[in-house]
Amino acid sequence: MIRLEHISKSFDSSLAVQDLNLSIDAAKTTVLIGPSGCGKSTLIRLIVGLISSDSGHIFIEDQELSSENLLERRRKMGYVIQEGGLFPHLTARQNITLMAHYLKWDRSRIELRTAELAVLTKFPPDALERFPVQLSGGQQQRVSLMRALMLDPQILLLDEPLGALDPMIRYELQKDLKQIFISLQKTVLMVTHDLAEAAYFADHIVLMNEGSLVQQGRISDLYQKPETKFVTGFIQAQRSIHDTGGSDSG
Repeated sequence: MIRLEHISKSFDSSLAVQDLNLSIDAAKTTVLIGPSGCGKSTLIRLIVGLISSDSGHIFIEDQELSSENLLERRRKMGYVIQEGGLFPHLTARQNITLMAHYLKWDRSRIELRTAELAVLTKFPPDALERFPVQLSGGQQQRVSLMRALMLDPQILLLDEPLGALDPMIRYELQKDLKQIFISLQKTVLMVTHDLAEAAYFADHIVLMNEGSLVQQGRISDLYQKPETKFVTGFIQAQRSIHDTGGSDSG
């Protein structure tokens, strides 16, 4: 579905992505993971066309992404960022339906699609007329997800979508997101810094460091067959509460 060939990208003198090759399978969930600044968010932004690469090629369904087809391709991608990125002066409904109105969908089609997405994301219909500031963090992310899905895109790109949420809200959204991914069978590319979250969502995990692909495969491959010392160190650094050695003696 998505293929990146020899992609490089620099910001000033800093190399964000260097000569990277990656294939992302259709109808699967691929998760990019790695330390801050490793280039995973840059890859998402390159694919959605918010920035352009210095060198290399990006193919979507064997068609190379270019300035000529960027707008057409972008409409076939849903994009969700951390903290939602909602327009504060628009209601939830207006945020969700913005592109549909721009493309001049008829009113009944917009209303039907909005109702479908509210059910899918478990968003309360009576909250659709609220502004983002009147919504909880979890509700804002559900609105952002509905906006991304409004045009029924083939590809869903999510950049740390749950990173700013408190643990309980994040846990509930993780469960709902996974069910959505399973039911829709879209091509999903997701960025996270949390290995447990990556393992929960991913059919395929891509571990990055310093702009390069370090290792990819299933979570079991990273744990059982680490290819470099960095992979081992990254996994060991992802401590769970059970690793802390603490106890509750009352």
